[in-house]
Amino acid sequence: MEFKTFLFYAFSVVLVLAALRVITARNPVHSALFLVLAFFSAAGIWMLLKAEFLSIVLVLVYVGAVMVLFLFVVMMLDVNLEKMREGFWGYFPLGATVGTIIVLEMAGVIFHGFQGGDADVPAISANIGNTKELGKLIYTEYVYAFEIAAVILLVAIVAAVALTLRRRKDSKYFAPSAAVKVKSTDRVRIVKMKSEAKMDPIAPAVPLASVNPAAPPAPQK
Repeated sequence: MEFKTFLFYAFSVVLVLAALRVITARNPVHSALFLVLAFFSAAGIWMLLKAEFLSIVLVLVYVGAVMVLFLFVVMMLDVNLEKMREGFWGYFPLGATVGTIIVLEMAGVIFHGFQGGDADVPAISANIGNTKELGKLIYTEYVYAFEIAAVILLVAIVAAVALTLRRRKDSKYFAPSAAVKVKSTDRVRIVKMKSEAKMDPIAPAVPLASVNPAAPPAPQK
């Protein structure tokens, strides 16, 4: 057995065991960690198949971003595990049926691919790498699908921010729509007031007696 074949079977066994632990672990944090292990194993298999770009994307995107988000959400939310397990056996027949259908479909596609023989695959020049060839296909033949996927992801990001936004009472904010609708007459109001007499600051001080003549005299010693 070659070393590459041994690595392929090793990664495959770890991937299958980690996938099983994802759905059988009782702790959701453990399930997320086993999913990280499954992603790493799948990335190793992609690397053995000389799909370096897909392997690096799987590690950077799914492990580095998506799984960190999953762990953050799972650890921040107060998940009631007992309540989630109450309806497990009620949904088990439907889940088992859907899982069996998916397995049969995948098995049919794989067996049909093995029985089809060697397909006519166009030869790629040795000077062009796998990543470069993939980029050429994305931005030429699949450019519309790529742009549509980008727009969908942008909408998902905006929706996630809008759903998780919480207004704090100790922070000042304003509505941009209300600020745009404001007119100049709403911001400045001119008020007419009568002029008041100016007081001379150099005028001599007025005696206290003249100000209040009914005031009682000061007691004498």
